[in-house]
Amino acid sequence: MKGDAPDPLQDPFVSLADPTRRRILELLRAHGVRLAGEISNAFPEISRPAVSRHLRLLRESRLVVVERAGREQRYRLNLDAIARLQRDWFRQFVPLLDASLSSLKGHVELAAKKRAHRKRA
Repeated sequence: MKGDAPDPLQDPFVSLADPTRRRILELLRAHGVRLAGEISNAFPEISRPAVSRHLRLLRESRLVVVERAGREQRYRLNLDAIARLQRDWFRQFVPLLDASLSSLKGHVELAAKKRAHRKRA
């Protein structure tokens, strides 16, 4: 049901779900600003129109920003949007991770006490 699919304008996870789009984001993370042609050249296994569609979805989901200078289109990560994802979505998992680490710490400390007790005995 195509009508039930999340709108990439509202949900950046639609864009992040695709491995090619994640690779484009990784390319921009590693190299900063890139021309559209440079991004296309980094994916020789994909047609230019297909890369262009991936870039459009990344723009629509606001994960990248395009700056036009004449005929050139320069892409860069939208760090504000990525920070918002971190702040608004991933942060909800921090308490779970903290609890897991605290539990692990407790297990390690208990095992260390048992080992120390056995050495004394």
